Amino acid sequence: MYYLTKRIEISASHRLCLDYESKCTQLHGHNWIITVHCRAKELDRNGMVTDFTDIKRTVMGQLDHAYLNDVVPFNPTAENLARWICESVPNCYRVDVQESEGNIASYVID
Repeated sequence: MYYLTKRIEISASHRLCLDYESKCTQLHGHNWIITVHCRAKELDRNGMVTDFTDIKRTVMGQLDHAYLNDVVPFNPTAENLARWICESVPNCYRVDVQESEGNIASYVID
């Protein structure tokens, strides 16, 4: 099995839709750290699991310097973003989304 990891830093804003009172319902931003993990039993015809540039293009191209509520059709929590990224990147099985120091959400396909 082949594995690769791509770490990406983006800046993006969002506001959360919550059913309780929280300062996170107000517009705010983060310097996010997103770690994408991919795997494959066989390499593609170019000798890769997934091209690092394609991962960067998928994540940064859609999320960097964006208002996430305008980009994704769901409540842009770190958990929901992790799943969305994982489903958007070929061969991805895990995504870790760190929105601030010590706050990391992961989505893993078993």
